[in-house]
Parts: sequence; C-alpha cells; structure tokens
Amino acid sequence: MDTKKIFKHIPWVILGIIGAFCLSVVALRRGEHVSALWIVVASVSVYLVAYRYYSLYIAQKVMKLDPTRATPAVINNDGLNYVPTNRYVLFGHHFAAIAGAGPLVGPVLAAQMGYLPGTLWLLAGVVLAGAVQDFMVLFISSRRNGASLGEMIKEEMGTVPGTIALFGCFLIMIIILAVLALIVVKALAESPWGVFTVCSTVPIALFMGIYMRFLRPGRVGEVSDLGLGLLGAAHYFGGVIAHDPYWGPALTFKDTTITFALIGYAFVSALLPVWLILAPRDYLATFLKIGVIVGLALGIVILNPELKMPALTQYVDGTGPLWKGGPGADR
Repeated sequence: MDTKKIFKHIPWVILGIIGAFCLSVVALRRGEHVSALWIVVASVSVYLVAYRYYSLYIAQKVMKLDPTRATPAVINNDGLNYVPTNRYVLFGHHFAAIAGAGPLVGPVLAAQMGYLPGTLWLLAGVVLAGAVQDFMVLFISSRRNGASLGEMIKEEMGTVPGTIALFGCFLIMIIILAVLALIVVKALAESPWGVFTVCSTVPIALFMGIYMRFLRPGRVGEVSDLGLGLLGAAHYFGGVIAHDPYWGPALTFKDTTITFALIGYAFVSALLPVWLILAPRDYLATFLKIGVIVGLALGIVILNPELKMPALTQYVDGTGPLWKGGPGADR
C-alpha cells in the first residue's frame, strides 16, 4: 500500500481511539463523577469515523452511487411533488422531516433509563441501523422512480404483502405523528411567544419558496440569510408580543385549539407544491435544530458539567429489566 495512503488514515485512527476511550469512560465508570464532555467527544468521534469509512463504503461498494444519473425529480419534473432542488435545501428538507423533534426530545426521554443505554443506542443504533436504513430506502426509492416503501414491496412481493406493508406504515405514522404532535402541543399551549414564532415560520417559508423559485433561482445563500434574519426577528418579537397586554392573551391558546390548527396546517401544506412551503420551511427549521444541537455541545465543552443521572435506572414500578446485569445481579 502507498505510504501516503497509510498516513491519510492515521488521523482517523487516532480519532477512533479517542472516541473508544471516551466511550469506555462513559460505560465503565461506576460511583464516580462523570463529565458530560466525555459523551460529546465520543459522539463526535464515532460519527465522524463512521461517516468517513462506513458511509463511504455503503455509497461506493454497496450502492455504487452515480452522481451523473438523473433523479426522479429531474425525470418527472411536474412542479408539484417532483422538483429539482438544491442539494443543501434538500438535505435540510430531509433532515427536518425525518428527524423532527427527535434530536432534542429523544435523548431527554432516553435519559429516563439512564444515560448509558441511550448513549449506546444513539451511537451504535444510528451508525448501524437508523442512518443505514434511511440511506438505503432513499437510494432504492430514487432508483424506482420515487416509489414509496409500500409500493416497492408490492412490486417485489405482490399485492397482499404490499398492502400489509402500507397499512403497517400507516399505523406507524399515526403513532409517530401522535407522539410528535403531543410534544409540539404541550410546548405551544399557553405560550404566545412560541405560537407567534412558530406561526411566523409559515409566511417566512412561503417567501423563501417564491424567492428561490421565481425571484432569485439558485441563490440559496441569499435566501438562507434572509430566512435566518426573519426567523431571528420573529423570535425576538415573539418575546415582545408575549408580554403585550393585548396580543399576549390573544395568542394564548389551549392545547385543543393548537391540535386542530396543526391538523389544518398539515392538510393544507400537503396539497401545496413541495417547493412552496414544505422544502423551505424544513430547510429553515434545520438551521434552528442544528444550531440548538451545536449550542448545547458548545455549552457542555465550556461548562464541563457532571452527569446527574445514573448510568442505569430501574423501571418506574421498581421491577427493572428482565436481565438486570448490574452489581448484585446474581443475588
């Protein structure tokens, strides 16, 4: 092997060793103070190494991606659901759509079982399962002219398995949407600041969609700056309005009202062209989500807080898992 190629891999090997060491500290320390910084360093190291090697292996050896091959958006360009889109906007659209509130809410819920199971699942589960599954389904769908998972199963296995798969996906979507809607509703109920900020993203997204489609096609940098500026202004004025004696109470809604409003928004946005509101709004939301994640990571790096949750916890009723596996498990 060429010496230069070997030296190119040395930094990645060092990064992998650092990640493994940090992860071992998180997993093996018991009864000691553990800094949250270990989790941040381990996560960044694992994800970077996995992206560099495992993702590249899947893309080049398994899928054999061809960047010159036309996508369904180009072949079936109808201006509605099939629209050629800038890759950065497309990434933001997919990231926000598939992740939802998961990057922020998921770890909080997982911490109820202790920080260790959630950390291991967010690392191993994403690298070996979640990211691979998303990657593969998107790739296969693009090779099948944008077909859905249920349609592909119907083509390969027949009508009955395809119908069962579609029904299963429908039930899963109901459960996921119900959970995510509950989180959003609880966050916006009795919160005029949140209601104003979230509602403001709709006209901002409409403006961004029209801007990229008609006013300045291809100027993603410009529309990103405008969108972020408007989003920041919406957040600021949301705080002002929340303390206003008239608008504050006027924008204070109960959870039932917000629930029906979300249902109405989902119905209307599903009927509109994807370039008009869904893609630009998801793209805008991705900045906010990634910004919060990066901000939390930087806060941990600066403050170096200790983990207050135990590594493992009992179940709520005190019975614990089927196989405890901790100290004294043999008693």
